[in-house]
Amino acid sequence: MDCRHLLDTNIVLFFLFDKKELDRRVRDILDNRNNLFYISTASVQEIIHLYNGGKFQSAWKKAEDILPSIEAVHFELLPVKRAHLAAYATLSTLSGHNDPNDHIIISQAIAERMMLISSDRKFDFYTRQKLDLIFNNR
Repeated sequence: MDCRHLLDTNIVLFFLFDKKELDRRVRDILDNRNNLFYISTASVQEIIHLYNGGKFQSAWKKAEDILPSIEAVHFELLPVKRAHLAAYATLSTLSGHNDPNDHIIISQAIAERMMLISSDRKFDFYTRQKLDLIFNNR
């Protein structure tokens, strides 16, 4: 049976550029060809924004290279849908966690009933709201 996973932005970047940042359990999940992997369009936007701001070095020569490289590793894009926005509207957020990209990614995982893989410790708070989280312990 296929298991669907939504990958947080940090996991996508680690997978593409720094696999040693992925713990063994997460690497095993990502290596399992029976699993399906999705990346939020919010993550793609965030990666482009970080790249354009010079926040990380990569093999990309220009921002236009980002999307094809993500698609080349067979991550499916998950656009923001009405159901995701409905979940976002009801999401109780952790005090001090003010990242709207994180909140929409969490909402997508909840609405789609996907396991979310992330290295962000703040995401554990959202497991009380039906987030199925796999934490990457770096």
